[in-house]
Amino acid sequence: MLLRLSTLVALALPIAAGAQQSEPFNWSGRVAAGRWVRIRDLSGSITVGAANGDNVEVTATKRWRRGDPGTVRIETKKFGPNDENVLICALWGERSSCDEHSYRSNSDDNDDRRGRNTNDVSVEFRVLIPRGVRVDLSTINGTITVDGATAEVDARTINGDIDVATSGGPVNANNTNGNVRARLGKLESDAPMEFTTVTGNVSVEFGNDFSADVDLRTLNGSLNTNFEMTLNGRIDPKRIRTHIGRPGGPRVRIATINGSVELKHR
Repeated sequence: MLLRLSTLVALALPIAAGAQQSEPFNWSGRVAAGRWVRIRDLSGSITVGAANGDNVEVTATKRWRRGDPGTVRIETKKFGPNDENVLICALWGERSSCDEHSYRSNSDDNDDRRGRNTNDVSVEFRVLIPRGVRVDLSTINGTITVDGATAEVDARTINGDIDVATSGGPVNANNTNGNVRARLGKLESDAPMEFTTVTGNVSVEFGNDFSADVDLRTLNGSLNTNFEMTLNGRIDPKRIRTHIGRPGGPRVRIATINGSVELKHR
């Protein structure tokens, strides 16, 4: 993801009480099981839940106090074989763009004469997904919450918590300033998984039949697990590398620098 520093600083401005909001942008369409819905945002939360029917439902709402909502647009694209996947992006400024591989923000349209960016517009996404649809979610300043997913989840933010619950998997959740929490059901894939942050706690929960090669690490914090595991050699209180459960399974990395790591079973 390519971002200008000036844009990141501007988007970090909080939305104060009494902020205005736009009429929501709505998109609805059929996405087959196993295909992707990708949501790209810079400022604002992303919330995902389970759909009642066969269609994906997406709502995006702009919120602002003193910014210009007209400088932020929502774009929808299809991609992949037979255009079976959907990409929806919130874009700040005319020169910003995104595709299924990257997000490029080059907007300085809202800089005032003293060199400050005063656009405090955020975009809040709410997404409902049918069974089997995979989701790829990214924002810069905002939380990501997934509840009721049944398939693969990729989630990334820089400032805000990530909370993912899926009965399937795999899941990858990467953060910088905020906590990461994930609860997974039965895994049908041995694809590697990663749950990381820099400043925050990481908690990951699997079923009792979970098997994997796990790598748990922290620099300033503690490691905690209720899984039975065998450790050989000198015990490092800041890093555990071992195998859990039956032979086989995915590689799972759970890590933070400033915070604690927890791996547990239900």
